[in-house]
Amino acid sequence: MSQIQSTTEFLTPVAEYFKVLSEISRLQIVSCLKSGAMNVSEIGAETGLGQANLSKHLKVLTQAGILSRKPQGVSVYYEISDPLIFELCELVCDRLYERMQEQAKQFKKFNSFSSTAKR
Repeated sequence: MSQIQSTTEFLTPVAEYFKVLSEISRLQIVSCLKSGAMNVSEIGAETGLGQANLSKHLKVLTQAGILSRKPQGVSVYYEISDPLIFELCELVCDRLYERMQEQAKQFKKFNSFSSTAKR
């Protein structure tokens, strides 16, 4: 087995994991479950997602191991199975915030240069 082939085999599940998180609706679901387990009706009310769409995303998140489901009476409750997901999201959000701050600084420099040039 070549180095490239083994690297690809290792990276494929990583890519699949990030693919699961690349959908806004799924991130909404993960975000609303930060406060604890919820049933489908509660998640739907919180996210505004329709029943069919919500069910599809819950299935994908559960299959990826991000969520777990627990039947309770006539309802099924979903919860985050790995709280590390929140650290991952926080890292990404922090990095994006830093980038936006840097872009804002660059824009201010450009804007002040542009204002000076117009005088």
